[in-house]
Amino acid sequence: MAANIVQTAEQAGSFTTLLAAAQAAGLADALSGPGPLTVFAPTDEAFAALPEGTVENLLKPENKDQLVAVLSYHVVGSQITSDMIAEGTTEVETLKASGDRAIMVTRTAAGVTVDGATVVSADIRADNGVIHVIDKVILPSD
Repeated sequence: MAANIVQTAEQAGSFTTLLAAAQAAGLADALSGPGPLTVFAPTDEAFAALPEGTVENLLKPENKDQLVAVLSYHVVGSQITSDMIAEGTTEVETLKASGDRAIMVTRTAAGVTVDGATVVSADIRADNGVIHVIDKVILPSD
């Protein structure tokens, strides 16, 4: 049996911060659900590169809404594989509930970026969608 997005991320071993954050935000079940989903997944190094204290602050129970907003900004409610991304820049709606919901996905000869984060590994298949590994955490503007 194929693995869902959470299981696939666990097996990869470089998404412990993302998975802990998804658990704290109550989103792990949604990422394990039927999908299809596309997750632009920041690595542990991407989370570590945030200003000191940012991750710890987001993981506090009183900041759950903010954590949900940041994480859902990394998830699209459909499956988007790299071969579906057109040349140029495309606005893509995320699962973020309100405010700044759209991410800018740009494809050039050099590769694909998402709101300025570079896709370092694309099309990691899961049975409920696809994961694209990105090199930084993308933050909504609101």
